[in-house]
Amino acid sequence: MKFLDLAKVYIRSGGGGGGCVSFRREKYIEYGGPNGGDGGRGGDVWVEGVDGLNTLIDFRYQQHFFAKNGQAGMGAQRTGADGDDIVLRVPVGCEILDEDEETVIADITEVGQRVLLAKGGNGGFGNLHFKSPTNRAPRRANPGQEGVERTLWLRLKLIADAGLLGMPNAGKSTFLAATSNARPKIADYPFTTLHPNLGVVGVDNAEFVMADIPGLIAGASEGRGIGDRFLGHVERCSVLLHLVDATSEDVAEDYRVIINELEQYGGHLADKPRVTALNKIDALDDEERIEKRAELEAAVGGPVFMMSGVSGEGLIDVLRAVRAEITEDKLRIKKAEAAGSEDDSGEEAQWHP
Repeated sequence: MKFLDLAKVYIRSGGGGGGCVSFRREKYIEYGGPNGGDGGRGGDVWVEGVDGLNTLIDFRYQQHFFAKNGQAGMGAQRTGADGDDIVLRVPVGCEILDEDEETVIADITEVGQRVLLAKGGNGGFGNLHFKSPTNRAPRRANPGQEGVERTLWLRLKLIADAGLLGMPNAGKSTFLAATSNARPKIADYPFTTLHPNLGVVGVDNAEFVMADIPGLIAGASEGRGIGDRFLGHVERCSVLLHLVDATSEDVAEDYRVIINELEQYGGHLADKPRVTALNKIDALDDEERIEKRAELEAAVGGPVFMMSGVSGEGLIDVLRAVRAEITEDKLRIKKAEAAGSEDDSGEEAQWHP
C-alpha cells in the first residue's frame, strides 16, 4: 500500500427539500384546506477515525464527497425523506485543515471519534405550516436551505511514542529493524527511507511504538532533500531518539544540523525530550570511540549513549532510556489532567451570585 499523508478533498452537505403547496381534494369533502408537507433535511458530512488504516491513499482516487439532498414535501401532509449522510473514514492521527492549510478544524486521535464537517440544510415548510385562523388557505411554501460546500485538507500525523531523527544513513532503519518486527528498506546510499515506518519495540516486558522518518539534511526547512514535511509524524511523540553516525568526520556538526532544522520547523518539536546516541560504533576502535563521544557530548551538553544497530551493542541501554522518558511524559500528562479536573471541581464548588 502506498503511503500518503496529505490529501485535498471537496465536500458538500445535502440541501434541504422544498416545502409543498397542496390542498386536500376528496369527494364529498368541502373546504379541505392545505395539506402540503415539509421538505426533508439534507445529509451531513462527517469524518470518523477508524482502525486498520495508516495512509490517506484512498483520498487520492476520490476527492469529492457529496451528501444526498433532502426530498421535497408532498401532499397529504407527507414530509420528504431526509438525505443520507456521508462519512469520511480516516486513520487515527489525521488532522482536518481548512483551505488555508493552517486552521485546524478537527484532530482525530481516537478510534470511533466523529466530527461534523458540514451540516445539511433544513427542509422548507409546506403550506400546511402557514395555516392560521386568518389565513386558512395559504399558497406559499419555503424552499429548502442550501448545503454547505467546503474545500479541506487531510494531514496524517502518525501516532507513536518515540521518534527517530538523524542524518541520511545514520542507521535509523537498521536500528528499527534490529529492535522491532518492522522491515524497512536498508541500503548503503542516502534517502533509503522515503516514507515513515512504524515498529513496536519491546524492552523489560514493556512495549512502545517507534516511528522512523526520512533523514534530514542542512536546509531541509527550505525544501532541500526530501524536506521537513515528515517531521509532523514525530510531533505527537513523547521523546525523540537522535542517532548520530559515528563514522562521520564531524559528529558535532551533524548533531547541530538536525537541531537547527527542528528549531526552523517551529512549534514545540525542538523542546521535546531527546535521547542522543552515537551509532555504528562497531566500525571504531577504542580510541576513536572515546574521541567521538567526547566531541558529541560537548555539543549536546549532556550524556551520549554508545550503540550499534548491526552488532546490537548498547541497544538495551538506549531502549531503556527512551522507555524512561515515555513513562515520565505519561505521568506528567496524568498529573496535568488531574490538576485540571481539580480546578474544574473547585470552580463548580464556589458560589456565585
